[in-house]
Amino acid sequence: MIEEDIVIVGAGIAGLATSLGLHRMGLKSLVLESWENLRVTGFAFTTFTNAWKALDALGIGDTLREQHILLQGLVATSTISGIPTSHVVYRPSRKFVRHEIRCVGRKVLLETLANELPQGTIRFCSKVVSIEEQGHAKLIHLADGSVIKTKVLIGCDGVNLVVAKWLGLQEPVFAGRTSIRGHAVFKENEGHCFGPTFLQIFGDGCRSGFQPVNQNTIYWFFTHAQSILPRDLIDQNDIFGTEIFFSWIETEEADSINTKQYMVMKLGKAPKEVIDIIEKTDPKSIVISPLRFRWPSSILFGSISKANVCVAGDALHPMTPDIGQGANAALEDGVVLARCLSQALLLKATDETAEYNNINTGLAKYAKERRWRSFELASTSYIVGVLQQGSMFIKFIRDKFLSPYLAGMLLKRAEFDCGKLDT
Repeated sequence: MIEEDIVIVGAGIAGLATSLGLHRMGLKSLVLESWENLRVTGFAFTTFTNAWKALDALGIGDTLREQHILLQGLVATSTISGIPTSHVVYRPSRKFVRHEIRCVGRKVLLETLANELPQGTIRFCSKVVSIEEQGHAKLIHLADGSVIKTKVLIGCDGVNLVVAKWLGLQEPVFAGRTSIRGHAVFKENEGHCFGPTFLQIFGDGCRSGFQPVNQNTIYWFFTHAQSILPRDLIDQNDIFGTEIFFSWIETEEADSINTKQYMVMKLGKAPKEVIDIIEKTDPKSIVISPLRFRWPSSILFGSISKANVCVAGDALHPMTPDIGQGANAALEDGVVLARCLSQALLLKATDETAEYNNINTGLAKYAKERRWRSFELASTSYIVGVLQQGSMFIKFIRDKFLSPYLAGMLLKRAEFDCGKLDT
């Protein structure tokens, strides 16, 4: 049996951010990852101001800034008219928050987090199958038969949800919508003509976004209320985070063509450069996944922590991508959790029971800090999603009157500071 003080399940954004935060505070952790390497599906995500505050707290903000374009504003456009309905400039708000928004490569972020950790922190091919209590400790049983004993167990396993199940959190449900994501790569000597703008396109039951990662890459996403996936590929009993990858080499070439044609059709009168980006995208880079979320009420009233066990990231607040805050919130979780837990573990404890009580107090403090923030983000995302897939009347109201409000909401939810590690 292996003994570790802190075990984190899942080497995703939340897991690695928490581990790095603990490392910065002088605490060692072991991160268990079921895959053979870091999971980098999805390619990129929008990193808002709140995430950059978390990244700066972890000490990797400047490294990532050097590799990604600073976006200057957001433009919302209707697919029906092709005319912009709102234009938001990223400037200081009434709260004097200077917005910083970039599209960050997921692989770059995960590798940057992992490279800052001591060698041996991440243990790959380590799938957790069950959790057992032994006094104050937790016994983690892995698929290979090995057992790890730990004082603290943190679940960042957004796909497997083993820890969340142990805490009794409600399983995520299918949102009734599908997400298609991809990225277009341009030759270095050509580049793209897409400005430093986050372009959102609404209409006909769809929401899509296009934004530059760097001078040669454009990331895009497309969500629609009706799934275009073959029904035999969607397992309704599967847990949140299931992603269906089409192997365009092994399937018919028509699959990729039909997917692109479908998106081009739904984009309506979108600008020509947007259509060109879809056409430029390598079919092998396209990922299609059903969207799932946890009901906000479960986040508000469920068990985020229990004694020396807690959850963070998608294991805590799986939400639809309608306000683009899933990964951002995971980074916030990592900083807050590392701070609360390190403060608890650095307190003097006379025996195991005293240490256990300190850990319990620290995780309870983390849960208190993150509960309302997670509820707020999940609720907002759910409401925006309902507006997206609602009736024809709701869609009309959204496209005609709510578009500027929805665009501004992205910035309002980013006006949050998770604080430093040592505050």
